[in-house]
Amino acid sequence: MKTVINLVLAVCVICLVYICYGSIMGPINFTKEKDIREKAIIARLIDIRKAQQEYRTAHKCYTDNWDTLITFVKTAKVPFIMKEGSLTDDQLNGGMTEKKAMEMIQKAKRTGKWDEVKAAGLENFRRDTVWVAVMDTIFPKGFVADSLPFVPYGNGNKFELAIRKDTTETGAPLNLFQAQVPYETYLSGINEQELLNLKDLQTKLNKYCGLKVGDIEQPNNNAGNWE
Repeated sequence: MKTVINLVLAVCVICLVYICYGSIMGPINFTKEKDIREKAIIARLIDIRKAQQEYRTAHKCYTDNWDTLITFVKTAKVPFIMKEGSLTDDQLNGGMTEKKAMEMIQKAKRTGKWDEVKAAGLENFRRDTVWVAVMDTIFPKGFVADSLPFVPYGNGNKFELAIRKDTTETGAPLNLFQAQVPYETYLSGINEQELLNLKDLQTKLNKYCGLKVGDIEQPNNNAGNWE
């Protein structure tokens, strides 16, 4: 009988140790896995922001269509200024600006008369605009544009993409975008209780339960909610 009691007590002790271990390691493991996944998602959201900003520069607005944004990234070209030389302090103090310098150089190219350019000390000053592919300027080599919509660790789910085209009270154009993904999309299955705790905390803080970049409710300079 005593042996049986000892075995039961041993089992109870093991169960208690397991419960205590789980209560300690559960939140730690959840946070560790959350950090790994969110690091990849934040990187993707930053790529989306880059693409949207370039798209707006070219089209004066954002897009809420993934196919349109992907095609733009794959095929569009943007202006890039090749710079050679710079204005000296004496030139700047004398009222010279880059615009004036380029106007002087363009005039010399048209007329073939370079005396004024030489007198101003601008022989080695160049500002040439070239057109380069978006893929070659804002994304690293090997970047796959087709991956933009998809949430890392999201089991094939896409980011929610929205835009807003409006005007301010002064009549100025207002163009906003946001891309976001809720916690459930990429954190489900790790620890459901910790996920509920995280959502409850964010709700109490009146914050979005997930990761997002930009905001269609109010301008925020396209910041991410992790920044």
